[in-house]
Amino acid sequence: MRVFLFLVVFFIIQSGFSQSFYRYRFEEPWSFSASLGPTQYFGELYSFWKYNEGVQPDWNANVAFHYTFGTHLRARGEFSYIKMSGQDPPSDPRAFRTPRDLHFRARNWEMTGIVEYYWYPVKVPNIHRPLWNPYIFFGIGMSTNNPEAQLDGVWRDLRPLQLENNPYERYITVFPMGLGLKYKLNVYMDLIIEGNYRFTLTDYMDDISAYNVSEFYLDLVDDYVSGNNPDRLRLAIRNPDFLDDNGMPDVAKILRNNGRVRRGSGLRHRYDGYMTVNVGLEIHFSRDIFQNWIFRDRINEKRFRFW
Repeated sequence: MRVFLFLVVFFIIQSGFSQSFYRYRFEEPWSFSASLGPTQYFGELYSFWKYNEGVQPDWNANVAFHYTFGTHLRARGEFSYIKMSGQDPPSDPRAFRTPRDLHFRARNWEMTGIVEYYWYPVKVPNIHRPLWNPYIFFGIGMSTNNPEAQLDGVWRDLRPLQLENNPYERYITVFPMGLGLKYKLNVYMDLIIEGNYRFTLTDYMDDISAYNVSEFYLDLVDDYVSGNNPDRLRLAIRNPDFLDDNGMPDVAKILRNNGRVRRGSGLRHRYDGYMTVNVGLEIHFSRDIFQNWIFRDRINEKRFRFW
């Protein structure tokens, strides 16, 4: 009987003790993050690697859900809005690209799945997360691809026009990879700093791939002269040397030159890409996150704090 009573009392004490400190375990694997930052496009209208052309940044924003599935591993599903652009005016003169007078902009939506590998273990109670934790990541995803250019003050979709007689898809595959760093702000929240470069399988994020228009200039001229689609020639050839006094294409000069009007680098094996550098916040879910953090009475209620 004494043994039975001892076991009952021990069980009650142990249960109460465990429940009172359960909220400080925080072993839930899910978290949510949001971040924003600049975007830099790399392609026919910008070459950071070869020429000194400065930075032509736009911006991006994203939200993501994270799941811890290994000692150092986490999975991430991410949804992003990415704005990018490029133009000739800031080009390095050594690139021989300034006379083209081409430009583009794109506003893409991207969805990716990513695996993150952390330097320090992440499959630990939230309270035991390290103060700093660098990580690397890679993944795969899909992005919209709809470049635009301005003509007569109106932004025109370039993909349907097929300026180089080479159709390309509205959706493209992207391969994100990069480096990140997380700083623990408190038990529930981290500060995120991350650089993410996307490799792609297309050379048409800027609608430019061919070195010049010699392979398709007759089709462009025919559409212009016949009036079927004159905007194709006007958007494809904007070099001031091949425009008349009214700013319209000089058809006779284009024909005499056999379409040798510079358009891109002609390196078809070199696909376009883009990079984002983001700063954001990540919130780790827990059963008592609302009671112990968001709605906690900071004046009258006394409880243990671990941050």
